[in-house]
Amino acid sequence: MTVTLDLPDDVLQRLTAEAQRRGVAVAEVVADLTARLLPSDQQGHRRLAFVGAGASTSGITHRIDELLDEGFGRD
Repeated sequence: MTVTLDLPDDVLQRLTAEAQRRGVAVAEVVADLTARLLPSDQQGHRRLAFVGAGASTSGITHRIDELLDEGFGRD
């Protein structure tokens, strides 16, 4: 498949340099980078690294409604 890209000059220079470093065509570098960035059909969405970093081990999140009622009461 042929795709035409309009890239800023500095990006094109970096892309060309990477292709030369690898000894391949620019199109091959673009295909490789695109495949790495897009999730495959089997992967679904990538999980963000910070998700769950502050997960509660005390179970307090399960009592949030009760705790808010104690602190603020119900109207």
